[in-house]
Amino acid sequence: MQIKAEMPLEQFDCRQEVFYAGRPAGGHGAFRAKGKWKVRLSIPRSLGAREIIFAIHRDGEGATETHLPLLPSEDYGYDRTSIELDLKALCGDCGCGLFYYEFFLVRAKETLFSTTEDQISLSFSRERGNSYRLLLYETTYDTPHRFYGGVMYHIFLDRFCRGKGKATLHEGATLDEDWEHGIPEYPDKPGDELANNRFFGGNLWGVIEKLDYLASLSVTTLYLSPIFDAVSNHRYDTGDYEVVDSLLGGDEAFAALLCEAHKRGMKVILDGVFNHTGDDSRYFNKKGNYPDLGAYQSERSPYRQWYRFGKTNDDYECWWNIPILPRLCHDNPDCRHYFTGKEGIAARWLRFGADGWRLDVADELSDEFLDELRATVKDVTGGQGLILGEVWENAADKISYGKRRRYLQGKQLDSVMNYPLRAAILDLLRSKNAHAFCKLARDLYASYPTPSLHTLMNLLSTHDTPRILTLLGDESGGDGLTNAQKAVSKLSPEAKKKALELLKIGAVLQFTFCGFPSIYYGDEAGMEGYGDPFCRFPYPWGREDEDLLAFYRELGKVRTSHTAFADGDFMILSERDDAFFFRRKNKQEELLVGVNLGVCPIDLPAGQYKQLFPKLQKTAPALLLSPLTAGIFQKQDGTDGSPKKRTGKG
Repeated sequence: MQIKAEMPLEQFDCRQEVFYAGRPAGGHGAFRAKGKWKVRLSIPRSLGAREIIFAIHRDGEGATETHLPLLPSEDYGYDRTSIELDLKALCGDCGCGLFYYEFFLVRAKETLFSTTEDQISLSFSRERGNSYRLLLYETTYDTPHRFYGGVMYHIFLDRFCRGKGKATLHEGATLDEDWEHGIPEYPDKPGDELANNRFFGGNLWGVIEKLDYLASLSVTTLYLSPIFDAVSNHRYDTGDYEVVDSLLGGDEAFAALLCEAHKRGMKVILDGVFNHTGDDSRYFNKKGNYPDLGAYQSERSPYRQWYRFGKTNDDYECWWNIPILPRLCHDNPDCRHYFTGKEGIAARWLRFGADGWRLDVADELSDEFLDELRATVKDVTGGQGLILGEVWENAADKISYGKRRRYLQGKQLDSVMNYPLRAAILDLLRSKNAHAFCKLARDLYASYPTPSLHTLMNLLSTHDTPRILTLLGDESGGDGLTNAQKAVSKLSPEAKKKALELLKIGAVLQFTFCGFPSIYYGDEAGMEGYGDPFCRFPYPWGREDEDLLAFYRELGKVRTSHTAFADGDFMILSERDDAFFFRRKNKQEELLVGVNLGVCPIDLPAGQYKQLFPKLQKTAPALLLSPLTAGIFQKQDGTDGSPKKRTGKG
């Protein structure tokens, strides 16, 4: 590629090459805990290195140092050194582990320390910098291939579609009949208490009615917000894990949805809210609405030890100190096994027909809980059930509540919600800083095991975040607005036009990075909204942005018809301040994804690439990637094309 990164020369003084099983690792930093791993350095002779020391340590343990000989390189002016490790021996009896390594460059009067910005680049500094991460995962670790290459659709059930099947409203709840113009109830100011007992009536019958619509978006997986009995419209305050909420249509509607979705080849993922229950639940029963003797009601309750109480009943541990969400105590085996056991909740609904779980607040679920849950899910589904965790940071070495987590070492999660990618896309579209995005993308690719990469949940909006369109049109995110103002605020026509242009670029990145895209209901229709609850308006049936909807439909078809997006590798091929190209490649094909945030078009030789998306203007003899656009191209057999920046106007 001919677009070069405009980076300081010292960033390229040294080169690190990583090999696994005798082959270049291609930017990976996570490997199965078997076989040989080798790293080779090329060091400029001008640095005056007398020797190189390689230091590696398991997370939380002391380092082992190895002195490496420097040998003349075939490259003039460089010396070369390398080290090879047996990964099984490195892991020992654990069979997996998180390690960190670095290099010390010893000179006549000082020692320099290696540092990296993206787990791939290498430079030396007088001050200690970032170490390289080496994540070694279980040799048998895999994720269900049937999810690879698909498209997920995230449905907030109360606001998606009010279907015609039987649905029963809870006592004390109200129904807002104004689907088209109704506004979700909101507190006067963030943090104030809110009953959340006003519903719009979206249900599982409505999802069934819209399956053909979802198929037109090439959706292969439905991710449903919580479906179990609860008093709130969001249902994250579970009342009974053994019953599908009557307002959603109950067990009957869920069984019908599974049947119809599976007929169309769609999987259904449930939201596992296993860290806390509602205070109005059969387990806690603070309000006495359930026949069971709840933990709040009596020390004799079978659920009493499922929660942590202080000196009084009203002194109990809650999630984020929210009284309506008493936190479960998974240290109690009965409580934990109710969810993780072979006859527990996770297994029960998988046997019913669900295809996997997204785990709410995974950071607050213990290692023991996650270990048991994975064993059960994989046993019940023959390895085909998917387990995704809500983790907002890089999950490879996440520290939660002072403890390093081992989510992706083979015994817990399949993958996670890709919030870091969302942040990088949002920053890219606002700042136009391509280098920052490329650095983050390389780091993510280096961080995760290959099976986890192929099942990353790539998102732009969720029920917990402002709508992506609103953030792209209003960078303030609504700061300074009252809730009453946020409830009715809309982007100006000019701001919305700009936001739609940027959203299309973001969607291309969401659909083409490793993993699968997760469309938050209505993003494809141009829905707006600030944070909760304003990101949860009813879907605007019949009032969609048809141009944006057509864009998503075409993008979905391209994604699901090309296998490189399912299991291909990833590599940034070129970058400059305002543009970059990356490759997705497997044994069947090589695809090129380009983003141009600059003011000049970029040409690709027409005979060497086939344009896949969108329908770009052809200019002889080149394909054109216009300013403020993103495109997908397929490399033709036996060619080696290079994108080139136009210097003229137009």
